[in-house]
Amino acid sequence: MASRKNSENSGRGNAFRQLAANVLGEHWKLALESEVSLPIGNPPKYHRFDLASGDRKYVGEAKSYTWTESGNVPSAKMTCVNEAVFYLSHLPAKGIRFVAMLKDIRPRTGESLAVYYYRTNRHLLNGVKILEIDPVERRVREITSSDVA
Repeated sequence: MASRKNSENSGRGNAFRQLAANVLGEHWKLALESEVSLPIGNPPKYHRFDLASGDRKYVGEAKSYTWTESGNVPSAKMTCVNEAVFYLSHLPAKGIRFVAMLKDIRPRTGESLAVYYYRTNRHLLNGVKILEIDPVERRVREITSSDVA
């Protein structure tokens, strides 16, 4: 597979954000808005989140990342997930804060990228949920400690 141009990555990301909004909306029985700016930190500064419910109880980021072509960890992209978790951790804990990740399975191990991320970074989550979106089945799976070895 040839590497993607930035414009293609942006389109792929936008398509996944819309898919995540639809699948999570069906799952939670609510509508999710895209690209919602909310204040975080002290003093507050606005940050644009990928998805949020009208009442802002549900706020999250959508990441359509995959394993590299050779089956290795996409390290720079995992850093972007950490950044998303960091921003989400500055929102009130009373809501549902999440990172929705595309289901992508590593062929040689059978581990999904979302499970890998949770396994290696759960100490950073501070209540932020890692959700895996299966685009074929249109299903949501919350990754928890029972999913990791």
